[in-house]
Amino acid sequence: MDNASTYILAGALIIIMLGMGLSLKVEDFKRIVLYPKGIFIGLTNQLIFLPVIGFLIATLLPMQPEIAVGVMILAACPGGPTSNLISFMAKGNLALSVSLTALSSVITILTIPFIVVFASEYFVGAEEVVQLNIVQTIVQIFVIVVIPIAIGMLIRSAKPEFANKMGKPVRIASGVVLALIIIGLVIKERANFVTYLKQAGVATFLLNVLTMALGYASARLFKLAKTSAISISIESGIQNGTLAITIAIVMLQNTSYAIAPAVYSLLMFITGGFAIYLFNRKT
Repeated sequence: MDNASTYILAGALIIIMLGMGLSLKVEDFKRIVLYPKGIFIGLTNQLIFLPVIGFLIATLLPMQPEIAVGVMILAACPGGPTSNLISFMAKGNLALSVSLTALSSVITILTIPFIVVFASEYFVGAEEVVQLNIVQTIVQIFVIVVIPIAIGMLIRSAKPEFANKMGKPVRIASGVVLALIIIGLVIKERANFVTYLKQAGVATFLLNVLTMALGYASARLFKLAKTSAISISIESGIQNGTLAITIAIVMLQNTSYAIAPAVYSLLMFITGGFAIYLFNRKT
């Protein structure tokens, strides 16, 4: 994609993160003290097991190197605003879901660059990969993720009614932008898209389903309430696909790496819908 497209994509992610900030309060971070076990289990799944499962899938399944890197970028990303919505509709612990999303969004600023560098060197080769400046990448992710969230939280603190009114339009706008981005990627990679789709579809579906199952099982193993287990399941399996696409296109300058996150961004609504149905039946 050209420079204009990358700026538009980065701007769209900033708006999405601003919208997420409009739904957050300082109290959401204070809940970390109230749910230490749930936070610890959720973060362990997201920061450790998710990248490990992503690596195993990318290594064991036959796929193009570009798809493998895309899977790892996706596995490195935190949960997104969609996970909070799905947790709410699945009757999970919304406070825990929001806390995990907010905290993982901050922590993964430090972990994403290292995982992406490792994946690109392992699957593509050091001589072919676009070199990623780790410090610069940390700063870029901070600018497009943390600062908009902080601004959104400040707006909510000062103008709560305005924040509540803007929440829905921002979510709708972000959905439209994501759809346009995916359409653009399909057009750009149309020559290879069918091949990519077959590989990325299976890989991202497995990543989504396996991590959601692990999240729920691990939470129940440590005797957390079902509502908390639901939220940890969804937070473990529903990642911020828009951030993954942004990293691929804006930072790594490779649209092929964005195919897996794009396919995932479509699949997660199907699996998320099934999770809502399943958990509502159980509760």
